Amino acid sequence: MKSIIPLSLGVSSALISCTSGYNKEPLPNIVYILADDLGYGDLSCYGQQKFSTPNIDRIAREGMLFTQHYAGCTVSAPSRSCLMTGQHSGHTPVRGNLGWIPEGNWPLKADSYTIAELLKSAGYATGAFGKWGLGYIDTEGDPNSQGFDEFYGFNCQNLAHNYYPDHLWHNHEKILLHDNDSGKTGSYSPDLIHKAAIAFLETNKNKPFFLYYPTTIPHAELFAKENYMNMFRGKYSPEKSFRGVDEGPTFRLGPYGSQPEGHAAFAAMVTELDDYVGELLEKLTELELDKNTIVIFASDNGPHLEGGADPDFFDSNGVLIHYRC
Repeated sequence: MKSIIPLSLGVSSALISCTSGYNKEPLPNIVYILADDLGYGDLSCYGQQKFSTPNIDRIAREGMLFTQHYAGCTVSAPSRSCLMTGQHSGHTPVRGNLGWIPEGNWPLKADSYTIAELLKSAGYATGAFGKWGLGYIDTEGDPNSQGFDEFYGFNCQNLAHNYYPDHLWHNHEKILLHDNDSGKTGSYSPDLIHKAAIAFLETNKNKPFFLYYPTTIPHAELFAKENYMNMFRGKYSPEKSFRGVDEGPTFRLGPYGSQPEGHAAFAAMVTELDDYVGELLEKLTELELDKNTIVIFASDNGPHLEGGADPDFFDSNGVLIHYRC
């Protein structure tokens, strides 16, 4: 890769200078992978001992580690607003996880200037795949209104708590996932989002692109596919059990599902995320884009205690001091 930089704490206002007017070199592609509530110590390149993240470690090995680089806020929406606008939390327009009826979150203002708009004006194809949370479809904060040519994933961060939703969004089209109806687990949303992100790379391989990949992993419903669960079952005794919402009127509308094997599920989810990263890197090489692509890995904020997560068990804060109120 031209430059590969993992940022385990998230980014608030760092902008990458990518103009090449002086030497006429091709503009670099940018892939920005943003994990959801992944802790500083949840990657093996930052000290995780209970499982490994070899593909993300490769990014660290071939690029650089940031150890004093902080997220814009401690919760999702304002942190992402800081990232998209380059403003700190005192100036960025979204300052909390405020909901929006009928679905979604308080929108970015129409006059917000996002990094996607900046890159689009420079000739980049722009795509966002994962969790948006900065404005419902057809509001001024809609990702298509904030510089992204293509969006696929969760518009609403509350609905993004659940890994087997009844729908996702492709731009302004609501994609119904009928194989998740009536409590079924037919479509694992991270797989669908990942497939769409890979397709974006293939579609835009002949032009400069900005791929923003805000995955929902590992927050906060601790659900992983069975093949990944089998990798860690029985390894982290005693397990941590969580009783959530598995039926009723709020099922899959935000509350987390039950998870009797929280430790195994968390390790499984981060391992699956690492595999997604590996597949993205492999696709860049396959498309002969690896020599001119900047890959960045970050988290929107630190670890959490929701849905059965156990950051103390995994030392998710790593070397950082953690105070609980």
